[in-house]
Amino acid sequence: MKGLNDQKIKYLVLDVLKPHAPSLPDFAFFLGELDGVTMVDVSLVEMDERTMSLKVMLQGTEINFREIREHMGKQGAVIHSVDQVIVEKPT
Repeated sequence: MKGLNDQKIKYLVLDVLKPHAPSLPDFAFFLGELDGVTMVDVSLVEMDERTMSLKVMLQGTEINFREIREHMGKQGAVIHSVDQVIVEKPT
């Protein structure tokens, strides 16, 4: 019987807070380095003096949420919320 650990995240939408650096293109390329991620879409939602609020959409074959969170942390980014998840069971 296949369980939750057998399922794979295919699509993830995150509300992220990050410092101004790195730039949005650099941050998107940085996220795209991860195994299992095939598409990254980063949109600016709001900006203040020190931080940017972003909508980050990730698509892939097998997105590892813990790895994404840790990888973002290397750039000073924090996930505020998970707004959408699409999970697929292997056939």
